[in-house]
Amino acid sequence: MRSWAWLMAVGVGVACCGAMDSSAAQTYPQVSVYAHRGASALLPEHTLAAYAQAISDGADYIEPDLVMSKDGVMLARHENEIGSTTDVASHPEFASRRTRKLIDGQAVEGWFTEDFTVAELKTLYARERLPQIRGTAFDGQFRIATLDEIISFLVQQAGRANRGIGLAPEIKHGSYFRGIGLPMEDKLLSTLQGNSYTKVAPILLQSFETANLRQIRGKLGKDSNIRLLQLLDGGDQKPADVALAGGSLTYTQMMTPAGLRDIARYADAIGVERRALVPLDAQGKLAAPTALIGDAHAAGLQVVAYSFRPENPFLPPALRQGAENARNPEASVAEIRTYLQAGIDAFFTDDPALGRRAVDGN
Repeated sequence: MRSWAWLMAVGVGVACCGAMDSSAAQTYPQVSVYAHRGASALLPEHTLAAYAQAISDGADYIEPDLVMSKDGVMLARHENEIGSTTDVASHPEFASRRTRKLIDGQAVEGWFTEDFTVAELKTLYARERLPQIRGTAFDGQFRIATLDEIISFLVQQAGRANRGIGLAPEIKHGSYFRGIGLPMEDKLLSTLQGNSYTKVAPILLQSFETANLRQIRGKLGKDSNIRLLQLLDGGDQKPADVALAGGSLTYTQMMTPAGLRDIARYADAIGVERRALVPLDAQGKLAAPTALIGDAHAAGLQVVAYSFRPENPFLPPALRQGAENARNPEASVAEIRTYLQAGIDAFFTDDPALGRRAVDGN
């Protein structure tokens, strides 16, 4: 298992490197495994149980996506709409809070964290996001976790595991929350810098927006333990803050050599949907890598691929075996190894045990 010293030596958990020699023992010791929402292939996402499983399975970092409660508490949910990942719909006392909102330019209907106090949110139980694929055996067993609870839990788990475990928080809907009087960025920095563990532990702070990362960069010292990850979406979409300001910059433009050089002025890494790095061919097989990994490395950026999932619907068609929604661990390991050989520096996976196998050559 990796030591604290190793993690601290590599900062965000990765070192700048190109494609590695696939014949050299098939291990990738400089590549980190990020637990995507915890071990979310095995347990409901963003619960302490999912984070515990991820740490037990060898994740180098756990990832809490962060949203805000009505009373300004940061908590872990993939989005602020919680109808699909909690039992809020079964609470008659909250029925009147179902509503429709415009979130980052998209109309969304449901229940939203910013309409509940943290005490109210603590009465809810988490539910599986993908019940048709992953089942519902753990529905109703775990509460929503706040960031403070996650950090306390992380400190405890790192001590039990006797190794350093990094944290990769993602700011969700930053402009939206700022617009309703619940800005997250300064509160997040204060929380991270005010805890004796997270002020020295490897931290990778993520956002799909750009302005908040630029502002955060200006508040970090040159020796800060906090690294910044610019997340990139597909197509000609714009970051929410750019769209709100009437700008023209798209994610596609950000992935050009010039766009990557601009990102490198404020961020340390890019997070990229994996098919933009190694696409599929017409036969459903993994094709040759695109130029993006090399271009990012040339700009001085790390490349973090997202997100690997072990079930057939999420795997390349050529690797699928068994029932339509079946888990396919060997195929998932094989898929990840293709990306490791292409030169990625780190990756997010719903099943960190399989990610650990891919990295360690097991």
